[in-house]
Amino acid sequence: MATSSALPKYIQISEMLIREVAAGHLADGAKLPPERDMARDLGIAVGTLRKALSDMHEKGMLERIQGSGNYVRAKADIGSVYAFFRLEKLRGGGLPTARVLSVDRLPKPAGAPCFGPHAEGHRIRRLRWLDDMLIALEEIWLDASYRAVISRDDLSESLYLFYREALGLVIGSVEDRIGTGAVPEWAPDDFHLRPGTATGFIERVSWTGAGDPAEYSATWFDTNTARYVSRMGRG
Repeated sequence: MATSSALPKYIQISEMLIREVAAGHLADGAKLPPERDMARDLGIAVGTLRKALSDMHEKGMLERIQGSGNYVRAKADIGSVYAFFRLEKLRGGGLPTARVLSVDRLPKPAGAPCFGPHAEGHRIRRLRWLDDMLIALEEIWLDASYRAVISRDDLSESLYLFYREALGLVIGSVEDRIGTGAVPEWAPDDFHLRPGTATGFIERVSWTGAGDPAEYSATWFDTNTARYVSRMGRG
């Protein structure tokens, strides 16, 4: 499974609960269990859970009623770390984690759509999990104008969080094209689909809030364990 997340534990719990709400496993208006019971079931300290719930409250995903409890408030537009991560387990939800395989600065790949002014990009290859299930292989290219050098140690579970906090780059919109593709030759043995296997494929271009293309990525995902989900017009 993935290595330990670089994200704080309370953020992991908050993001997991937000994805459960998005998947419909926690309905709008549902009352959460008592905090001590919930913390015990999640295997975390009560203080950690309270920080996670406070994060949800700040995002407008939770209503805290004194003397009554905590109530889910579903909404479509939230400031989630994984707001643009569209893969879910077949039953919905699942906390994304990642393991970086390599980071290299290279000439941009031939045939890729425009994603920034520089002739080179940082190529990041990763394995992705949902909870403890390995579901995808990723190759992400970031335009090299944003930073001269990026190392594996720089990166956290969420690239977009790294972009925002370390590079001052905020991804404002993305375009995904979904289809099928062959697992690439560089897929590691850890990935259970062999090179050449046809599987789900996502090609993405990401833009800054100002409308400048900044990133290009390709994702191969196992359709037996994950699905692509995009929700609109809810909340």
